[in-house]
Amino acid sequence: MAVRRIDVREKVMAKNDELAAQVRDRLHTHGVPSLNLVSSPGSGKTSLLERTLDALGDRLRMAVVTGDVQTQNDADRLAVRTDRLVQAVVTGGACHMDARQISAALDQIDLEDTDLVFVENVGNLVCPASWDLGEEAKVVIFSVTEGEDKPLKYPVMFRKADLVLLTKVDLLPHLDLDVPELEAALARVAPAVSLLPLSARTTEGVSAWVDWLQARAAATPEPSGERAAHTREGDRGIIDAVARSGGRTKD
Repeated sequence: MAVRRIDVREKVMAKNDELAAQVRDRLHTHGVPSLNLVSSPGSGKTSLLERTLDALGDRLRMAVVTGDVQTQNDADRLAVRTDRLVQAVVTGGACHMDARQISAALDQIDLEDTDLVFVENVGNLVCPASWDLGEEAKVVIFSVTEGEDKPLKYPVMFRKADLVLLTKVDLLPHLDLDVPELEAALARVAPAVSLLPLSARTTEGVSAWVDWLQARAAATPEPSGERAAHTREGDRGIIDAVARSGGRTKD
């Protein structure tokens, strides 16, 4: 009797992509962009979201879906910053979030009363790269303490990024990080992606991040095939404008 091989991973991924397409259509119907924030553990995603909620809370109606392996500590931190929904997803050991979890979280969000959805993914730069969550854009976050070669070590994630944030730049005077080498590594892996340095602690660069978010919230979501070319041109314009002003902005 012939033995049939069933590729379980392929079936699971196909189902996830189907659900992600439904999530994306659902968000597009309501004109609400979703941003998938991905990083290594400890890069400062939650601190940046705290600063973001403080800076934009009176201008944008923002909902947050946080993902963590065991606790809902990040969700608890963010909930005190906003009276809008912060939905916690505990993956129970999984190293990434999936479209099914996002779909369930959206059931708890009034999309008619929302301008922007943040997904704070599990701290991992490998697994989340393969899982479409129906997001409008993927933002990769990594800190100055992680080294110049981060893009070379995790090229798939950086290639899929719409924007890269370099966090904790207030620590640069205390480190030996070679920023030009880091920029060269990113350009080698993902030459079309903009790099925005910032510090949630000092607010350096936060104004540029806020401008980028407001532009995203104001734009009409496009089909994924058209999105990358159009939005990356816009992202580059915003980041270049900040660079011309000196790059040190205060929110």
